[in-house]
Amino acid sequence: MNSITQPDGAEGERLDRVAAVRRELAQHGPPRSPDGGPDFATVTLPERDCDQVRDLLVDERVGTVVEIGLAYASSALAISEALLRTGSRNPRHVVIDPFQFTAYDGVGWELLRSAGLDDIVELVTEPSQRCLARLADAGFTADAAFVDGSHHFHNVFVDLHFLGDIVRPGGVVLLDDVWWPSVGAAVAYFETNLGWRPIPGALADGTTDPAGGRPRTSAYRLPDPRPTPDFREFRPFC
Repeated sequence: MNSITQPDGAEGERLDRVAAVRRELAQHGPPRSPDGGPDFATVTLPERDCDQVRDLLVDERVGTVVEIGLAYASSALAISEALLRTGSRNPRHVVIDPFQFTAYDGVGWELLRSAGLDDIVELVTEPSQRCLARLADAGFTADAAFVDGSHHFHNVFVDLHFLGDIVRPGGVVLLDDVWWPSVGAAVAYFETNLGWRPIPGALADGTTDPAGGRPRTSAYRLPDPRPTPDFREFRPFC
C-alpha cells in the first residue's frame, strides 16, 4: 500500500477532525446505545479493518463510493477519510441504510455530521435493493463500493448484481462478513461466472475467524470491459 499523506491547512484540520471521531468511536464506542439496538462490538467493523479499507481506497484514488449499511459509522468514517485524502474535486459517498433511524436511532449519521462529513455523504434510508436499482437506471457511476448490509443470500446477490452495473469497469467492490456462508456464496457467483477477481494482498492483515481462519473482509476487482457471458456457459459456484 502507498503511504498515507497528511494534507496541510484547512484540509489537514478536517482530516484531524475525522480521525478524532474515528478514534473516539473505536476506543469508547458510540455516544449512546439505542434501546434494544444492535451491539456495537458485534456489528461494527474493527478499527484495523477500517484502516485497511481506507488505505485501499486511497490507493485506488476513489472519488465516488457507494456503501451499504451504516450502523454506527465505523466503516463510513474510514471511507469518507479516504475520499478526502484522494483530493477529489467532488468527493461523493452514498450510504444506504433503511434501519439507521430505527434500529440505530440515527447514531451513525450523527457521528458523520460531528466529523463534518455531511457535505460529502448522502444517506439514503430505503432498502439497498431498491436504491441500487434506481441508481443503476439513472446511470450513476461509482469507483468503489463497500457492502455490509443484509446478510441474506438473496439480498447480497441482488446488491452485487446492481453494483456490477454501478461500479465502473476496473473498479473495486469490498465486502464485510464474507466468512458467513450466505455472503461468501453470493460473491462466489460473480467471481466464478462474471470475472470478479480478488485483489492480491488487499485487506490481508484484517480480522479472521478464530475457528477456521477465514478472513472477515475481501476486495474484488471488476473486469474491464464488463463481460456478457452466454447463459449456457454458467458454472456452479457453491
